[in-house]
Amino acid sequence: MFRQEIFCERLRTLRLSQNLTLEQLANELNLVKQTIGNWEKGIRTPSLEASITLAEYFNISLDYLVGLSNSPKKR
Repeated sequence: MFRQEIFCERLRTLRLSQNLTLEQLANELNLVKQTIGNWEKGIRTPSLEASITLAEYFNISLDYLVGLSNSPKKR
């Protein structure tokens, strides 16, 4: 099950760990910064495709990003 509060926290933590601003991450993913900000705040939920893109960008498992696992490593 998608755990939005965990997703929001992990996305923000991942972005900040790479020293990326909302705008920089949005540019990398061809999005607008408000989209990333809305995901981090829990205002909007990303599509499955967008979630997969984020997991691939940060080189983590999708399960970790959405709160189904506590291990960020891909299998």
